[in-house]
Amino acid sequence: MNEQYNDPMLEAFLFETSQQVEELEQSVINAETTGEFSTENVNEIFRIMHTIKSSAAMMLFINVSTIAHTLEDLFYFLREKKPTKVDTSILSDLVLEGIDFIKLELEKIKNGDQADGDEAQLIQKITEHLNILKQINGIDSSFEKKELKESKQQYYISPENLHSQNNNSNAFKSIIHFQAGIEMENIRAYMIKHNLQDFSNEIYHIPEDITDNNESAEVIKRDGFILYFKNNKSIAEMHEFFSQLPAIDFYDLIQIDNIDQQQSENNIFLENKLNFPEDDKRVLDFPTNPQNKMISVNVQKLDLLMDLVGELVISEDMVTKNPDLKDMHLENFQKAARQLRKITSEIQDIVMSIRMVPLGPTFFKMNRIVRDMSKSLMKEVHLEISGEETEVDKNIIDNLSDPLMHIVRNALDHGLEPTEERVSSGKTREGVISLEAKNAGSEVVVTIKDDGRGLNKDKIILKAMQNGLLTKSPDEMTDREIFNLIFLPGFSTKDVVTEYSGRGVGMDVVNKNIEAVGGSIYVDSIEKKGTTITIKIPLTLAIIEGMNIKVGQSRYTIPLTSIKESFRPKKDDVFIDPDGNEMIMIRGGCYPVLRLHKFFNVKTEIINFHEGILIMLEHDQKAICLFVDELLGEQQVVVKALPDYIKNLKKIKGLAGCTLLGDGSISLILDVDHLY
Repeated sequence: MNEQYNDPMLEAFLFETSQQVEELEQSVINAETTGEFSTENVNEIFRIMHTIKSSAAMMLFINVSTIAHTLEDLFYFLREKKPTKVDTSILSDLVLEGIDFIKLELEKIKNGDQADGDEAQLIQKITEHLNILKQINGIDSSFEKKELKESKQQYYISPENLHSQNNNSNAFKSIIHFQAGIEMENIRAYMIKHNLQDFSNEIYHIPEDITDNNESAEVIKRDGFILYFKNNKSIAEMHEFFSQLPAIDFYDLIQIDNIDQQQSENNIFLENKLNFPEDDKRVLDFPTNPQNKMISVNVQKLDLLMDLVGELVISEDMVTKNPDLKDMHLENFQKAARQLRKITSEIQDIVMSIRMVPLGPTFFKMNRIVRDMSKSLMKEVHLEISGEETEVDKNIIDNLSDPLMHIVRNALDHGLEPTEERVSSGKTREGVISLEAKNAGSEVVVTIKDDGRGLNKDKIILKAMQNGLLTKSPDEMTDREIFNLIFLPGFSTKDVVTEYSGRGVGMDVVNKNIEAVGGSIYVDSIEKKGTTITIKIPLTLAIIEGMNIKVGQSRYTIPLTSIKESFRPKKDDVFIDPDGNEMIMIRGGCYPVLRLHKFFNVKTEIINFHEGILIMLEHDQKAICLFVDELLGEQQVVVKALPDYIKNLKKIKGLAGCTLLGDGSISLILDVDHLY
């Protein structure tokens, strides 16, 4: 992270503006889906543009502020004049183009570069469209221009010069209390003052040095942020203004006669602990929206907290299972240990829940991809989303966005047929892509389905043979194995390279990203009916339920979700197949046997099957029986990455990480997928 981004004011701007841009994008797409910009859509977009304009101007990102201001002018016209003749598609294109411009500038700022995008051409397009709207709706543009010009002056000339010309007759004083733990109270206070300057003058506040003195944040935290200001708004309008401000716990607002003696009144307020007189009937204590009872926390702090909880889990296990306590009867110690385990488990659950993030925002981003691609490819497509409230770990969310994007793009480009082809084959004109998420035990299952042309097995096999990607005869492959060939690097069935696909990259990246978070992906398809891609990902990567096993002097941990059963075989249960592989027959099914001591070249005295244990593992509809010396028992383990010097030494297959056991020894966590 660059040094500039460590500025807390800049960090707050980037975080809040990014969230507002996402909200804005969804509002535009919702409006385009319904075919009109409703009053609620217009008000929402106007509010967001106004906020972005003000905060960007405050941070001196003038091009972002100017774009937001120009779009705000456009929606000001829509809000005030309510024109009946509006082309929703063209208007959506303009707003989304503005959103893309702002997104690009935000990325530059995050990377420490200058926000130097040229906004002139886009501003001209927006202004021209505004003029066209006025003409086709028969609205006097000269009046509107004057009104909008005055509106612009509020943001680009000094508030003192502007408001000295206004007849602001109402005086107010307010005390604002921010949410506990919100941090940067002085910066947030400055942003409120900055927004007030849009329509107020003679603004005074306590503390006075909110921008230059970081200690003012402590004063605001303790006593609140006191404001005195004048404008021509009513007290009801001011309540509406304050109630929409973010991160506020509650505020006090009172209308006063004047603020000429504000300094002496300030002192009186401070002496009386900032309480308003009880007999003043205009005093109101307005709690803000319950949604504001939330704070934003840096993900790095959550990662650190998760690491500490992991260490706590390990330490608790080391204490309660200490070898020194073996064969000792310690009743009081066991009671205390059970209480410690209970509290540790509750802390772990709370921390895990803090890190859980709903999939909704990631799913909703796909709306924009579907919208842009359907226009570009001239296909009629509808995106259905369900289960968006399903939650997964924040780190997994970060690795899921790109795979989803690639899959949705492939479904739209490869899978869905052109409109004419769909109609001729008896399908509806509009293709459907559905995104669904649901919980399945300790995993989340994400399904991406389309009703397109499906996958052609013969074409996939032919392409794989041409590229030398087949590892066994096609006759021996199941349908799913054939379909999963599309995830191999360099594989593409697209004959023509387009801006969206055909280069043989994308789906292999999808597979790698999913595997990186311990997930799996597989494809099912029916030709001419459609394709379904299923992704299974763990809820979290940090702490798992595992089964500890022993091979020789080494210890390993297997995720419990992969274990189907364990048993001690008889002498004659295992046989050799014609290819020389050891196999075992269980309830009519034939399964391969993997000797773990051979796989990792570990010395052990237990080499006969009837002396050890077989563990049946299932993953991605594949099964294998693992031969080990003995089971050591279940345990909650903290997943630690393998040290870099081991990973750099050579590529080690079959290992997902390591963990510490209660006696202080290290156990290697097996990667079940790579054992096959």
